[in-house]
Amino acid sequence: MKSFIAGDHRLYARSWKALLVLLAIVGLFAGSLSMKGLSTYAAGSLPCDLYAAGGTPCVAAHSTVRALFSAYSGNLYQVRRSSDSTTRDIGVLSAGGDANTATQDSFCAGTSCVITIIYDQSGHGNSVAYQGTGGAGGHDTASNATSESFTVAGNKVYSLYINPGNSYWHDGSSSGMPKGSSPQGAYMITSGTHVNSGCCFDYGNSETDRKADGAGAMDAIYFGTSCWFGGCSGSGPWAQADLEYGLFSGGSTAWNSNQRAFPDRYVTTMLKNNGKTQMAIKAGNAQSGSLTTLYNGSLPNGYNPMKQQGAIILGSGGDCCATNNNLSQGTFYEGAIVAGYPSDATDAAVQANIVAAGYGSTSGGSTPTPTPTHGITPTPTHGTTPTPTPTQGTTPTPTPTQGTTPTPTATPTSTPISGATCSVHYAITNQWQGGFGASLTITNTGSTAINGWSLKFSFPNGQTISQLWNGTATQSGSAVTVTNASYNASIPAGQALSSEPGFNGTWNGTNSSPTAFTLNGSACSVV
Repeated sequence: MKSFIAGDHRLYARSWKALLVLLAIVGLFAGSLSMKGLSTYAAGSLPCDLYAAGGTPCVAAHSTVRALFSAYSGNLYQVRRSSDSTTRDIGVLSAGGDANTATQDSFCAGTSCVITIIYDQSGHGNSVAYQGTGGAGGHDTASNATSESFTVAGNKVYSLYINPGNSYWHDGSSSGMPKGSSPQGAYMITSGTHVNSGCCFDYGNSETDRKADGAGAMDAIYFGTSCWFGGCSGSGPWAQADLEYGLFSGGSTAWNSNQRAFPDRYVTTMLKNNGKTQMAIKAGNAQSGSLTTLYNGSLPNGYNPMKQQGAIILGSGGDCCATNNNLSQGTFYEGAIVAGYPSDATDAAVQANIVAAGYGSTSGGSTPTPTPTHGITPTPTHGTTPTPTPTQGTTPTPTPTQGTTPTPTATPTSTPISGATCSVHYAITNQWQGGFGASLTITNTGSTAINGWSLKFSFPNGQTISQLWNGTATQSGSAVTVTNASYNASIPAGQALSSEPGFNGTWNGTNSSPTAFTLNGSACSVV
């Protein structure tokens, strides 16, 4: 009789949690509103509210786009401008709302900014900082703050746009992160349009010493085109599990036939792991539809139990970037790490909220903004080929060490031109052996708006553009022409272009900056 009552009690408890999640799903559709300049949602309907209702609370929650708790009214991230190295926190428009990017645009006007910190919304203090001097320490640099702008339900927001040489980290081992074989869930919204095969665009649980410490030391979502163990079908990008010593498409080193690519502009990815016997990988279009379960089964051999350490990685692999550099690229919009193994009902509720948020929409719903034009994405090479994960009892080969980033070349000296109606600020945002990233801040200094633009310049040292966003690039020898995309053709009088072009390029020997620019045939001042 005692056993019957206890079992009955557990059944009621599970039913009540399921009912809470169901009510949250209904609430977010019935109560979500969106209007120009303001997005609000029914109380309790945002991702971390839904995880809490399902009994798996967020212990880390990060986003440059929006609040992940309906009651959150704090800061989302911090930017630092290059003109005077001062910083500014970027908050939300209202509690539970989207980022107040007008603060960033005003603060960064006429100069360039980088994102230095993404604040933790969970209250556990698990904010992540860039892995470089002035941040979390290390050899990487902070991401450009304006590489990608887009809209969520009509509100302009920015992404965390990771290029090789950018990454973020925090030691959360004493601030609520799952450790050892404790169960963990995580989700991340990313993009299928900005990826490569470099190691490793991750978000999740990682090593506290930033070294490859063994099988099970990591529990992170990976998204990109890396085919770690070989035998992959297609070219990706794929959502996989980075558990250290390899990227797992399923429960073994063999390719999981249920895997599929997600090249969409906005992609939801999920990974959950009970720490001892089971994990699941899910993904889907963040603008519409439900999640696809790519894998749900046993942990790989040698990974049971897990040995999580509790650090948080965003944008790189676990053995990065204290003494080496990140080789991966990817886009981070939002994500959270939770304590416990989320139910499928909770996963579905979170995806429903993401779709309702209106990524890429001007007024809510799921109409995307135009995708930035991309060229060929460079694929950094690994230093060594990793040995496939061994069976329990053998010693695996560590994840290959990544290269070292040279010091970025200085930006050119200002060259004012009398009577010029435009100015250009060319900034090398990061640099690695043979490759670099740069941004172009174009300002209309005239008295009339510019509608449609073409920027021309020449590289002095034979550099080439391999990938460009927020515009279209053509190159003939050293001469480059960048023209507007459909969504950033207009530059108001006295203002900088809001969605500035940026690019990845290649160099050899010297990487000096261009010294002269013309906009629609007129010479611009270089600032």
